[in-house]
Amino acid sequence: MERQRTRVQRRPVHGVLLLDKPLGLSSNQALQKAKWLLRADKAGHTGTLDPLATGVLPLCFGAATKFSQLHLDADKTYETTVRLGVRTSTADAEGEVIDTRPVTCTVGQVVEVLDRFMGEIDQVPPMHSALKKDGKALYEYARDGETVEREPRRVTVHDIELLDMQLQGEAPQLRLRVVCSKGTYIRTLGEDIGEALGCGGHLIALRRTATGPFDVSDATTLDALESMADDQRLQALRPLEDLLPGHERVTLDAEHAGRFLSGVRRRGDWPNRERVAVFGPSPTDPTQSVLLGTAHTQGGELIAGRLLSPTDIQQILEACEAQP
Repeated sequence: MERQRTRVQRRPVHGVLLLDKPLGLSSNQALQKAKWLLRADKAGHTGTLDPLATGVLPLCFGAATKFSQLHLDADKTYETTVRLGVRTSTADAEGEVIDTRPVTCTVGQVVEVLDRFMGEIDQVPPMHSALKKDGKALYEYARDGETVEREPRRVTVHDIELLDMQLQGEAPQLRLRVVCSKGTYIRTLGEDIGEALGCGGHLIALRRTATGPFDVSDATTLDALESMADDQRLQALRPLEDLLPGHERVTLDAEHAGRFLSGVRRRGDWPNRERVAVFGPSPTDPTQSVLLGTAHTQGGELIAGRLLSPTDIQQILEACEAQP
């Protein structure tokens, strides 16, 4: 007898959930589980983590998805373990072993090599990645046994900290903390460090501990979210403006706020700013402000970027009022 599926009643949910993504789930699988638990009707994430990676993954719900692209440029912090002496087909523990070499490097050589990978570097994206070539993801070519030409990409490694090191024994390895720009492949970095040390290497652990202003210490797990009552899950969401760090705050009065939401430029004595977060008075409580959207200022004009709809704003206010 076919088991009857429980139908989830979707609802408008607006905010950001900092998820500590578990090992083994893709970013989209984690997103869909959180979306189901929150009964949200619209969701997206701010860039993916590999299934073999854990750590902080900001998930955007409702109106927050309007600003998720802004977070793609954020710097990231990872903690990773590089197994030295063994290369794999995927540069991580999921691939097949393709080369083994003895590890003969010294502590001094490790320090010198890590320094060499600081600053701006060129990386060739791995074949096992979601980057697309001719409309097809690289991992799809790899799955078919094909290797295609990839152009090196310039990325920035702001810092590499050596957390632990073991150069002898059956499993020589380095444990690193890496602070880097968007688009940096830690698998490739680990593999390249191993090659520079003359022994090769691959990742056996990867955890993202920070992305932009978000730290994994503030994140919640899927298990914790599942154990919460419905209202607690909603309270776990952070406000939309948390996605807008570094934005200059501009607050409009009711008349100017209404015109701004219609896309009409407003004039004022604002200095030129590329990133502005615009707020207006709450219709239900004029002493409180509510996010209207993003903008930039130029020549004394406030020019709208991504705007919330009046419906979005009303739903956000209703959700705030419903919270204890």
